[in-house]
Amino acid sequence: MEIKLLQTGPLGVNTFIVPLAKDKVFVVDPASCAYSGDERIVSRYLAQEKLEPLAIVLTHGHFDHVAGLPFLSKTYPDIQIVIHKDDAEMIGADSGRLQGQSLAQMGFYDFTKSVSLLPEPTSFLEANKTLADCIKTDDEGVKVALSLWEVLHTPGHTRGSCCLYNETEKLLISGDTLFFQSWGRTDLYGGSESQIRQSLRYLAKTVTDDTRVYPGHDDIGFLFAENY
Repeated sequence: MEIKLLQTGPLGVNTFIVPLAKDKVFVVDPASCAYSGDERIVSRYLAQEKLEPLAIVLTHGHFDHVAGLPFLSKTYPDIQIVIHKDDAEMIGADSGRLQGQSLAQMGFYDFTKSVSLLPEPTSFLEANKTLADCIKTDDEGVKVALSLWEVLHTPGHTRGSCCLYNETEKLLISGDTLFFQSWGRTDLYGGSESQIRQSLRYLAKTVTDDTRVYPGHDDIGFLFAENY
């Protein structure tokens, strides 16, 4: 399985286009927006490759991972938006208030407009479920492909942070929970150092050493074993 990387948004988020079946894909953490001058990078790639995005899957709700929601939801009116319930308040109509707290902490005030009045989630990621349980489709082949992706709830970076684990393909999309020989910060809204350490121990027990890791920033494709 070839996952396409597009770096998007003002902080260079690793946005992933993940193939399912036929021309269907899901998009992980789109950050492309007018502020960073790249709001069309995802839709342009999808159009170029003749791909249809079934859903946007958010590994967590921080501003730098969700800024692409407004443009993509307008471009693809039927696209599903999926996030863990514990981070759902970070998108939707009240998003500007909570996002503004983190942005103020970072002195990045002028980005608040880009993450205000975000679209509401259409469904939720749940621990130990698969994406087939969270994303609707009538296509049996797409359902099978979605069922290969297990949702691992890994709080710590935020309360609703999740990883997506495909044991069959030996792939882990880790969001900002796990980076190459590092892990996500815990000082922003919803963060907890004790929780993220517990989540890292959980990943170490769950994910095979030969799994390739695709985090939310920086290097991708390293072996999970390289972190331990």
